[in-house]
Amino acid sequence: MSKRTQQVGEGIQHILSEIIQYELKDPRVGFATVVGVDVSADLQHAKVRISIMDETERATTMEALERAKGFMRRQLAHELRHLRSVPELHLELDTSLDYSMRIDEVLRQVELDRRDNPPQIDEEA
Repeated sequence: MSKRTQQVGEGIQHILSEIIQYELKDPRVGFATVVGVDVSADLQHAKVRISIMDETERATTMEALERAKGFMRRQLAHELRHLRSVPELHLELDTSLDYSMRIDEVLRQVELDRRDNPPQIDEEA
């Protein structure tokens, strides 16, 4: 990823975060966070990773965001005047937070198990 595509991606991430938080009026959009944007080398496509905290709202929130892609892209065009064209948005649910929380949960459980049943050291060896 070039410095230019990285800068464009960071700009898109910031702008989309603001749009989702302050400008979208769809009540189906729950608490959604733009966690990253990967822009293609030709700046024509942007993969937007969205994290949604409430598992029960994920499907409806992603559906609402998909329906709002045109609006979000128009708003991006107003903000990104320095680009010749605004990238096509490809929304993707990011579940890395779930994965991190699960790993944390497993590590806590291992720690509790070790505290309750400490490993036995074989002194004969």
